[in-house]
Amino acid sequence: MLVLFVCFANTCRSPMAEAVLNHLQSKKQLNWAVDSAGTSDMNAGRSPNPNTFAVLREHGLGSSHVSRQVRVEDFSNFDYILSMDESNLSYLKRIAPEGCRAKVELLGEYRMDELDKIVVDPYEQGIEAYRRCYNQISICCQNFIDPKVQKLSEEGD
Repeated sequence: MLVLFVCFANTCRSPMAEAVLNHLQSKKQLNWAVDSAGTSDMNAGRSPNPNTFAVLREHGLGSSHVSRQVRVEDFSNFDYILSMDESNLSYLKRIAPEGCRAKVELLGEYRMDELDKIVVDPYEQGIEAYRRCYNQISICCQNFIDPKVQKLSEEGD
C-alpha cells in the first residue's frame, strides 16, 4: 500500500499524518510506503514546523520529512492520496490525470464523525492546536488502517 498525505504547505498536518501512519503500519508490520506533500511549493526543501516535531515527540514519534509539492506522477505512484481539507482536495481533483491510480479523498472521511471531516490547519495557533490536530489525525489513521489490515488478513486465510 502506498499512501500520500497532502495539506497546503507540507509543514504541519501532512507530515504529522505521515509520521502517525508510518508508526501504525510499522507496529502492524505492514511495510507500507507513506509520504506527504503540499499543494503549495512555498516550503519545499524545508523541515516540518517545530510544533509538529514537538507534538510528535510527545507521542514518541519523529520525522525526517523534507517538504515537497505534490506532483502529477504521485497520482500514478500512490494507492491513496489523503487530503486534510476541502480546498486541498479540490486542487488535487483538478490536477489529477484522468483514470489515475490513486483514490483521492479527505483523511477526515475516516474520522467517522460528521463534524470533524476537516483536519484544521494548526499553523500559528499554538501548541494546543497541534495537539488537537494530532489527536484527529491519529483517529483517522487508525480508522484508515484497520479495515485494510482486516482485508489483508482475510486474503491470507
